[in-house]
Amino acid sequence: MERELDVAIVGGGAGGIAAARRLAAQGRSVLVVEALARLGGRARTEIVQGMPLDFGCGWLHSAKRNPLARIAEAEGLQVDRRPSAWRRQLGDLGFPADAQKAAWRAYQAFVERLHANPPASDRAGDTMRADNPWRPYVDAFSSYVNGAELDRLSVADFLAYEDAASDDDWRLPGGYGAFIAGLGAQLPSALATTVRTVSHGNGVALDTDRGTIRARAAIVTVSTAVLARGAIRFEPAVDDHLQAASRLPLGLADKVFLALAEPDAAPAESHLLGRPDRAETGSYYIRPLGRPVIECFLGGSLARTLESGGPSAAVAFATGELKRLLGADFVRGLSPIAVTRWAQEPSVRGSYSHALPGYAAARAVLARPVSERLCFAGEACSTTDYSTAHGAWSSGLAAADWIERGLRL
Repeated sequence: MERELDVAIVGGGAGGIAAARRLAAQGRSVLVVEALARLGGRARTEIVQGMPLDFGCGWLHSAKRNPLARIAEAEGLQVDRRPSAWRRQLGDLGFPADAQKAAWRAYQAFVERLHANPPASDRAGDTMRADNPWRPYVDAFSSYVNGAELDRLSVADFLAYEDAASDDDWRLPGGYGAFIAGLGAQLPSALATTVRTVSHGNGVALDTDRGTIRARAAIVTVSTAVLARGAIRFEPAVDDHLQAASRLPLGLADKVFLALAEPDAAPAESHLLGRPDRAETGSYYIRPLGRPVIECFLGGSLARTLESGGPSAAVAFATGELKRLLGADFVRGLSPIAVTRWAQEPSVRGSYSHALPGYAAARAVLARPVSERLCFAGEACSTTDYSTAHGAWSSGLAAADWIERGLRL
């Protein structure tokens, strides 16, 4: 493969697609180079038993200010604006109403303490004692939101997201992943193509497993886990950026989809937390959008342990928790239809980034252009909307604008 173009974009997720669309609209020749055989990256919709299921991101977070929500609406896509059921426990099963209120108060108090008196260590876990009865609940909550428990989180990083986020979370019934991939469908792309080396100077050369791609500039949008592993070599070296990536590791949030033999066996748009007294527990969204499935969320260290046991381990864990809450007869009517294992995907190796304690500033370092002809983008480059598709999208637009300015010089 020998190409010459204006800009090569490494990575076909939301950030890469945003950058490519922006540059193409300005008349630049672009090529999206993606290791997977599809576009979308960590946004992935699969049709399973006739249903579009989001294996990756599924919610338009902070929707009223989310640029992707506006694009979806402009394209006439169906947008579901109903509030989520996450904080309501179906029938108060295993989690009495007064305990639910106490747990949420404990979480809110935790966040207030982070604001009022952040620990010198910048470690979120140092704000809540390990023997606090609600520490497991908050750790579990963090494992879904951040893909990691409190001891691995930077307070400054956590608060930057928390303070910018809002509770208006919407959904796309046709699939968030399908939407993202569709936004890149008309872009020139080289799928199933792995970049091994990025040589940069006056121009850029990408050494790939399918040949060399030459361009005037490049934007790299691959995950921090891939960068930190040294899967792509940069010549000259970009040590500051790769070190920043290592300080923004990917947390892990996996999903297990269970089909309901009898859809009416549980009410639509309901939710269960497996065990409020354990950090290693699942979050179960029952019949999302009215579909006959349970979407099981498994995060943090629990998700990593279950991945090591293969898909059957995750299914067994989820059905075991549901059996405890809903009974053996209910669980006999469930069948597994999909299990995600994001840490096992070589071109991703996790779900979304979090800053390690003391390293919130690493996001700005990663987002800082290497030169007028090379920069990085992706969710980890966003200081307030990291871990989201719209954070990746906005960073891709910013990177494209930087490169466009450089090309005009």
